[in-house]
Formats: sequence, C-alpha cells, structure tokens
Amino acid sequence: MDISRRLWRVWQRNFAVYKRTWLISFLPNLFEPAFYLLAFGLGLGAMVGAVTYRSESVSYVRFIAPGIVAIAVMQNSFFENTYASFVRMYYQKTFDAMLATPLSLGDVIAGEIFWGATKSLMAGVAMTAVLLPFGLVSVEGALLIIPVSILGGIAFGSIGMFFTGITPTIDVFNLPVFLFITPMFLFGGTFFPLENLPPWAAKIAYVLPLTHLVELVRGPFLGKVESRLIFSVIYLLLFSALLFPLAIHKMRKRLIK
Repeated sequence: MDISRRLWRVWQRNFAVYKRTWLISFLPNLFEPAFYLLAFGLGLGAMVGAVTYRSESVSYVRFIAPGIVAIAVMQNSFFENTYASFVRMYYQKTFDAMLATPLSLGDVIAGEIFWGATKSLMAGVAMTAVLLPFGLVSVEGALLIIPVSILGGIAFGSIGMFFTGITPTIDVFNLPVFLFITPMFLFGGTFFPLENLPPWAAKIAYVLPLTHLVELVRGPFLGKVESRLIFSVIYLLLFSALLFPLAIHKMRKRLIK
C-alpha cells in the first residue's frame, strides 16, 4: 500500500475544517448521553430495575451506559467515512485536489479513516466524561476507553470507507445503515444481555463487530477487565486488518476508473 507519513496532512486538513464548526459537532456528544440516561435510566430503567449480566445483577442504567458509549464510537467513524467522506470525494472534489499534491491515494484514504477514528475518540471520551460524575465508571476505567475508542474507530471507519468505495450515490448509504448498522444497534448487546436471546440468535450477535466493541467498553465501566476481553480485542484487530486494505482497494478502483 502506498501509505506514508503524509497521510497526517489529510488528517490535519480535516481537523482544520472541523475547528470551524467544532462547537456544533461537539455539543451533541455531550448532551446525547444525558438524554439517553434520562430516557432509559429514569423511564425504562424504573420498570426494568436490574438485569442479569454474566450471572451478576446489574442496574439497568449501569448496563446500558457503556452500550451508549460504544454506539457513539461506532456511529462517529462510520458516518464520517460514509456520508462525510462521500461529500468530500464526490461533491466538494476535495480528494481530487489532494491527489494533485504529492499525496498518494493510499495517504488520502488512510488519512480519512484515521480522521474518522479521531471523531470516534472524541465522542467516546466526551460521553465517558459526562457519565463519570454519575459514578457509572471509575477514573481508571475511563482511561481505558481511549484505546478502545481508537480501535473501534479504525474498525468502523474502515468498513464505512469500504461502503463509500462501492456505493454509487449518497442515497444508497441507506442500505448499509438499514442492513448493517441498525441490526447491530438493536442486537449488539447494547440494550439487553445477549443471554436473553435464543442461542442461535446470540451466536449471530457474537459475529457482529459492535458486540465486541460493547464488551470492551462494558468491561472497564463495570470494573471487570478480564482475560476474556482479549478475544474481542483480537476480533476487532483482525476486522480492521481485513477491512482497512480492502477499503483502500475499493476506493482505488473507484477513483482511478
């Protein structure tokens, strides 16, 4: 792959643009978890009370809080590398301008994916910071969300860029959102334990990347950083190792044809 340190110039360009509108983009990351906690914690949580997660009783608010953080990590990189990257590539012709410089195509795509991962990192850190005063995560656990957000951001940014490489028009992004993001949002262990599903459905859910991201966030939130989480780390590393070069390959075919 023709990737060099110049990819950070792409990241720098996107960051410079983001600084102009950061307040509008940043505020939802701060208020969204509070809204979710109010809705699910005070509303649904009052009816549910507690859930059984890995043979232990956990309050519903403590159970869904890490799921909300994981969803934010997933959505920020995925939507940045689908809709936002498509706009930069197709409508704004930003990719054409960057490729007229010494940047290679690999630099441009890798820079876009790392920028998407940065948006995930900012969202994960912001939401965890909001949840920290509620006692839903310890300071030590909150620090572990940083590497988890980066790993999840690269994984979902890569698959987002893959869809950008094969999607003919921006309207077609509705398909991966409906067929890929929405099922994970509902069945990735975010709102209820996977143990509540039938065995066959739980096995399918464990194949979904969001399930493993939720596990990696929930461990530090519940103070249970156990050896079993290594499996989820390996899963997301392998997922990224497969989708990252595949995304560059598909974007190369799209931009060069």
